[in-house]
Amino acid sequence: MERPERQRPRTREEYARGLPGYHDPTAGFGGAAPAYSALTLRIVLAAITVVLCAGAAVLFAVNGIVWATVLLCVLAVGMAVDLGWVIHRKRRGEPG
Repeated sequence: MERPERQRPRTREEYARGLPGYHDPTAGFGGAAPAYSALTLRIVLAAITVVLCAGAAVLFAVNGIVWATVLLCVLAVGMAVDLGWVIHRKRRGEPG
């Protein structure tokens, strides 16, 4: 299968600079500049979510509301996994 826009594989330096329009279905639509990844924002939001979910889970556990405790624990673990993955991408050298 032929690549429509590029004939050569991307280099490590291109990934380090960031790929314009990566994961952006509207890249370049209406003359807009291509979007770049916002990894730092994702790290901050995931960290805040982990702390808030864990704190709320503790409060619900103290009050004996089991279903909310389990739900918030699952959300906290999911966000911790996301946080770890985004930190991995950031350390690998992706901008954002």
